[in-house]
Amino acid sequence: MKISIYQMDIIASKPEENREKVKEWLAVTCKKEKPDVVVLPEMWTTNYTLQELKNIADRDGEPTTSFLQHLAKTYEVNIVGGSFANRKGGNIYNSAVVINRQGEVVYRYDKVHLVPMLDEHLYLTGGTTYHTFDLEGVKAGLIICYDLRFPELSRKLAVDGAELLFIVAEWPEARKSHWTALQIARAIENQFFVVSANCVGQYNGISYCGNSMVIDPLGEVLYCASDKNEDTILKEIDMKQVSEIREKVPVFKSRVPHTYKLNTSE
Repeated sequence: MKISIYQMDIIASKPEENREKVKEWLAVTCKKEKPDVVVLPEMWTTNYTLQELKNIADRDGEPTTSFLQHLAKTYEVNIVGGSFANRKGGNIYNSAVVINRQGEVVYRYDKVHLVPMLDEHLYLTGGTTYHTFDLEGVKAGLIICYDLRFPELSRKLAVDGAELLFIVAEWPEARKSHWTALQIARAIENQFFVVSANCVGQYNGISYCGNSMVIDPLGEVLYCASDKNEDTILKEIDMKQVSEIREKVPVFKSRVPHTYKLNTSE
């Protein structure tokens, strides 16, 4: 599977300009590299302009979903469409969408974990469900930024059969070391590929750390992008590695789930 990641410098509060950036990037990338899957970062239509989202968020996934569907069909490419602010009813969610080569939506996900340090709960509503999805014959999962800090979410996806985890983010420079360490940990403990799309640039005094990555099921970093500049990652991964590694180090066969009792009230 050949994957291309857009490490993007997002223009704050300008959804149309950001959609145009993605359109131009995708045209060049698909013509030059012919990837199977392209991946966009978190909140790529607006940046983290939380106080402005009520005026610039999508409504029920539009127009961003239709925009990505058109691009997927035009270039015959699967799109992990990052995430975007999305008004549903009276609430705004941080919503991700995955679209196949035929332009069909194969997965939607609303970010479960909201960031208390950014007062996200004052502007956004957290999602409550998540599951795996199939892409190019591969069972995959997707999480958004702060979700990375909660290993239970990624482990549930792995137990449900995920062999590839996509992470879309606007991760800050201040916690760059966590970004690297947690991704490697998720790859090792779940024995799957991790593919992440972060952004660069800054907004409201927060600088983003880039370092979008492709990590193999042993935790080896196959590619790490710049921490300062826009970048395009192109990496081909061999999905057979997942079953091979899980056979050699049978973590999932060694699990004893009945002993893992978490206090669900915490």
